[in-house]
Amino acid sequence: MLDSATDKPVSVIGPLGEELKKDDLPPPETSRWVVRRKAQVVAAVNGGLLTMREACERYGLTLEELASWQRAIDREGMPGLRATRVQHYRQLHERESRRA
Repeated sequence: MLDSATDKPVSVIGPLGEELKKDDLPPPETSRWVVRRKAQVVAAVNGGLLTMREACERYGLTLEELASWQRAIDREGMPGLRATRVQHYRQLHERESRRA
């Protein structure tokens, strides 16, 4: 559903298939980024609920950090967002890209 004033959706589909509205997003002062919270922010950006700039400003993220979350989800889904798995997935994709 679009908000006629800004042409932004009022809600998007969240990472677990739930309806996600701005009020459902992690609070701006979030400092502990668990997989679910990262995935919610990515879903909000991908769905147009927030722009990349808005997400970065709201959460104090760099564009590179947010983009890395998006790439992780694109490649591995939500498990790719786990901090303990980031290095493993990075190495795996580097090896695959060398073969191609």
